[in-house]
Amino acid sequence: MNDHIFSEAMKYRRRVKSSDPYDLLKFLKAELHWSNVYQEDGLRGYCVVINRTKFVVINDKISDEEKRVVAAHEAAHLILHKADLKSGSLRDVDVFHPGSSLEREANLFAADFLVSDEDVLEIVNQGENDFYKIARELNIPAAFFAFKVYSMVERGYDDLRLPVDLDSTFLK
Repeated sequence: MNDHIFSEAMKYRRRVKSSDPYDLLKFLKAELHWSNVYQEDGLRGYCVVINRTKFVVINDKISDEEKRVVAAHEAAHLILHKADLKSGSLRDVDVFHPGSSLEREANLFAADFLVSDEDVLEIVNQGENDFYKIARELNIPAAFFAFKVYSMVERGYDDLRLPVDLDSTFLK
């Protein structure tokens, strides 16, 4: 399953010619809206399709780092979970819910879309082996970086180790 998600993420990176999640949302013809209605620790974002129009709403009170992750995550739902969006919106209060396969798939796609294997390996090959420092250098939350490392390990990068479990509650 992870190979399929990785392949999809790479396909969209090539099509969009970017790893910017906002470029991906434009490519998908999604209408992006920012909301100040939710608290900083509340709803992170959601996506919905209404009359064939794709809407993504992101909480404007969260950090820019989190906004990029949420944008990529919601784009992943638009790509991977079209059928599920027909029955209603996918709301992400806890963007990385561990028990949901839909959320896990969206996180894996987002991690592979936002961060290239080469970027990770370049930092590691420079001698950096602190998981949290690598995440900071990549400008992504450490808990989200765990999804990228997981993807790479699953695809055969045996030299990488996952020092933390996949934690879906870091944006909670």
